[in-house]
Amino acid sequence: MINHILNYVVWSPNPAVFPGFERLRWYSLLFALGFIISQQFMVYIFKKEGQNPQLVDKLTIYMVLATIIGARLGHVFFYEPEKYLSNPLDILKVWEGGLASHGAAIAILFALFMYAKKTPGQSYLWVVDRIVIVVAMTGALIRMGNLMNSEIGGKPTDSDFGFVFARDTEEALETLRIPLIDVKAYKPAERQSELVGNGIVPVNFDIKIAKGGFDEDVLRKAIETDVKYVLTRFRSSQKYLTEDPSTALSYDLIDRGDHYLATIKTYGVSRYPTQIYESISYLLIFIILFLIWNKYKERLPDGLFLGLFLISVFGMRFVWEFLKENQVDFEEGLQFNMGQTLSIPLVIGGIVLIFLAAKKGLKPKIENNHGTGS
Repeated sequence: MINHILNYVVWSPNPAVFPGFERLRWYSLLFALGFIISQQFMVYIFKKEGQNPQLVDKLTIYMVLATIIGARLGHVFFYEPEKYLSNPLDILKVWEGGLASHGAAIAILFALFMYAKKTPGQSYLWVVDRIVIVVAMTGALIRMGNLMNSEIGGKPTDSDFGFVFARDTEEALETLRIPLIDVKAYKPAERQSELVGNGIVPVNFDIKIAKGGFDEDVLRKAIETDVKYVLTRFRSSQKYLTEDPSTALSYDLIDRGDHYLATIKTYGVSRYPTQIYESISYLLIFIILFLIWNKYKERLPDGLFLGLFLISVFGMRFVWEFLKENQVDFEEGLQFNMGQTLSIPLVIGGIVLIFLAAKKGLKPKIENNHGTGS
């Protein structure tokens, strides 16, 4: 029983926060929540260091625009330039996916330069050193949004531990021309004896079907042909499942009175949930940076936090990329994928910044000379 709980997870959450209302999705909610929480942290930081907290609204506008535009253009130019430059209007279709954190990082650094240039009393490095604290936290929430979207997953674990991403296959089954009521993937408790430790794990799909116009024989034929086709010929199914095209589909069909219930018995590929790994990494980086800032505040040498951020965030990104699926086909022949290649100069830049900050050392402690009054 314990082993059943601890081994693989069949992951198929609805990306919409409220089923049936597709406009509000977990990714969008977590993305926005990251900026809302970040704004409150920045207000706190500004107040503690004697800065005008009203400037945080202005800073937030720069950050939001830089993140969205930079992440989108980063994906366009780093990953799929031919696709988007041949159809430039597709660049605007952000809702279809395609954001790159490296592009966001570059755009944020540029946007903060523009902000500092127009904001007297705040140097560029002072602003960047504070903003990277909350950027790490926002990155953690965005990666959880990726998990809820079942995207940016990992490579096969080759073991019985990991995630089977089944949402894409559920959505493909929902396109079948049979009167579907519901489709749900899950881990079947009764099939645990089929685990052999190679990462190919049992997965069931329960398909609830209305009776309208379909007798049982016609329905069985549709399941054996159309459902089999989805499980073996769709790209998403080929990626996440291992249904054998040459064998008959294993399924049970039960008449439930007002509907049929078809239980499809197939197998999935257990993969690394790298979205969780990255999210936890970024959350820990946020906590560590915030605790250091909370102790030293204005005594921190300029550039130290930016250096720590670049080394830790993109250093961990470099590590986790070894477990992640490549996003585009051209990465297959590279020693390091695009995410790793783009991380290297940022980590090197972080090392240089920490070296320069270490030479400066901590700034003298500023005593609070304000009287208590009488």
